[in-house]
Amino acid sequence: MSNQADKNAKFGKNARVLASLASIGLSSTTFAQSSVTLYGIVDPDVVFVSNAQTGKVSGALHGARQYSMLDGATSAYIGSRFGFRGAEDLGGGTTAIFTLENGFNATNGALGQGGLLFGRQAFVGLSSKSLGAITAGRQYSSVVDYLGPFTSVNQWGGAITAHPDDIDDLGLTVRQNNTIKIASSNWMGFSANFMYGFGGVPGSMSTNQVVSAGAGYTGGPLRLGVGYLTAYDPNISMWGAQPNAGGVTTNNIGSFGSATTPERNPVMAGYASAHREEVFGAAASYMLGRVTVGAVYTNTRFIGLGSESGPNPLGYVGSAMFNTVELNTSWQIAPALSVAASYSYTAMLGPNAMKAHYNQANAGVHYYLSKRTDVYMVAAYQRAAGVDSLGQPAVASINGMTPSASKQQFVDSIGIAHRF
Repeated sequence: MSNQADKNAKFGKNARVLASLASIGLSSTTFAQSSVTLYGIVDPDVVFVSNAQTGKVSGALHGARQYSMLDGATSAYIGSRFGFRGAEDLGGGTTAIFTLENGFNATNGALGQGGLLFGRQAFVGLSSKSLGAITAGRQYSSVVDYLGPFTSVNQWGGAITAHPDDIDDLGLTVRQNNTIKIASSNWMGFSANFMYGFGGVPGSMSTNQVVSAGAGYTGGPLRLGVGYLTAYDPNISMWGAQPNAGGVTTNNIGSFGSATTPERNPVMAGYASAHREEVFGAAASYMLGRVTVGAVYTNTRFIGLGSESGPNPLGYVGSAMFNTVELNTSWQIAPALSVAASYSYTAMLGPNAMKAHYNQANAGVHYYLSKRTDVYMVAAYQRAAGVDSLGQPAVASINGMTPSASKQQFVDSIGIAHRF
């Protein structure tokens, strides 16, 4: 009874918070120069996985076919959410702004992002059309801001079309806590921003800190983007930025699995002891009538393996590097119908001369029943080769899914998304 009472009390507390925020939105019309907008997406889908690990028997991986209903946040398309976006005109061209965005699982109502109420985004700041903006809180990195829009993940494909295990975070797996972001205004198509995430460790400014910067250009049909991120102690600062994460003795990046549990993120889980993670990337796209073509390149490095920022059961030292290239295209056949496809290749060079390769092909089709509602099908196929971060023959690991027990994996997702 006491556990149920605690759950009811927690639910009641969250409900009162949301009701208060909603009342702000309803009363915003009282103030002519202020506004609060409630928005969201509901995005469940049915997913087929050709092979998903079930555990290990005598050290050998075992897997089976899987049929399930998931939320788009971990499978295809955009993921369920609701949020509040506010603005207040302060005069002189300056506006106070805030965003509070929740992620949730549409299949069972559970909170996303490790149980955070506003786990997707939570920030406040000041904005000026002529000078730019400064914001503080839980935010996306500059790499996500300036490279993410070019990927199939953020255009039409969702999590399963990200690069293997989302090694470069262009699939929006993580957010950065305790950050300040300074963004320029748009000048003749050019823009840039800089983000700094405080580590908060007494006596050491660099421990757990995250620094990111990016820039972009939009001119007619051409778009360009570049981004850089460096995260110290990434097992904590990046992959541990949620309440269900552990300390330095916990692998927040992934897991080695067991006899009864599957591995998690085998592409990079072995590198939790890295002192620093770096991501650099560049991207471009061009629109030719109804057809858009794009390309993305990222270089991800786990540097200083063997530090005390995370577990290191395989005794790695040195560094690991991933180079990824993605090519994508989409075709707006009709106002209500679009088709798209992409291909990515990832090469890993790890410690002890380990090498792995991942080829992935994706395809999707969307049919819009209205401006707010569409039905879709997205499929992904991945093939792995070499030796992965866990020191085993590389297994296919499509982002958001349980890894395969073999070198191949196919995922097909059919769903519906409604925006409000």
